[in-house]
Amino acid sequence: MRFRKWIQAIAMFLFFMGLPAIIMAADCTETYGDGSNLFSLATGSPGELGLLKVLAETFNEKNKTTLCWVKAGSGESLALLKAKEVDIALVHAPAAEKAAIQEGWAIKRTLIGSNEFYIVGPENDPAGIKEAKSAAEAYQKIAAAQANFLSRGDNSGTHKKEMSIWKAAGMEPSGDWYIVTKDFMMATMKKANDLPGYFMTDSSTWVAAKKEMSNLQILFRGDPVLINTYHGLCQPAGATAGQVWAEKFIDFLASAEGQGIIGDYGKSLYGEGLYNDAEYAKQYDH
Repeated sequence: MRFRKWIQAIAMFLFFMGLPAIIMAADCTETYGDGSNLFSLATGSPGELGLLKVLAETFNEKNKTTLCWVKAGSGESLALLKAKEVDIALVHAPAAEKAAIQEGWAIKRTLIGSNEFYIVGPENDPAGIKEAKSAAEAYQKIAAAQANFLSRGDNSGTHKKEMSIWKAAGMEPSGDWYIVTKDFMMATMKKANDLPGYFMTDSSTWVAAKKEMSNLQILFRGDPVLINTYHGLCQPAGATAGQVWAEKFIDFLASAEGQGIIGDYGKSLYGEGLYNDAEYAKQYDH
């Protein structure tokens, strides 16, 4: 909110000076930098886990920019991009991303990196998903046992992936055991830990938070369908005031410097990286 008030103050100053105003429509969750070149980006876990901050600080130092991060899942991030309320969406929703490019309201879809999904749950594994041969079979077992399962239910990339797995399993989940949180990744996993219950988390969030999740274990992983690729998309040329910097930032994410930051992020804090780089992710980018 403080950043938004600052932008509004700048806009008023420019108005009275007879100059074009720069206004960002979406409220910032956090801002990075203090440069005069302003742009905005919507994403979820990369911001929540601190990767975006490190990337932004490196980029801002060289470009006199300020980045406004808007915390949003992939579905909401793309909606904000379509509404011209942000300049970039950093997301993991391939079908929706491709539709955005085809419809012409986004450009420059660029592979940034990847992580994967794990199905975590109680150590005693009441649904027996350790024995499953696929993610769809694991979901079938959870439904058959009516074991607690937490869903973000928020049209995020994680929720989209979850629903595609339920579809592959041939069912629509419902009942008291199926708990919709309408919350982000970390918050939902904490709720799963408290119950406890099953949850499909991305590997990055798990690595960052696993020491706090005393009631959860990784119970299923490895199905290729659980690989999660991230892409950056931005506004078409001239669509927003920050569009030029958005394109430059996506180029930076894909550069050797940006990729080095992405591939190394988390190693010093957690002993392992939180994300794979684009070269690794390429094999899963269908």
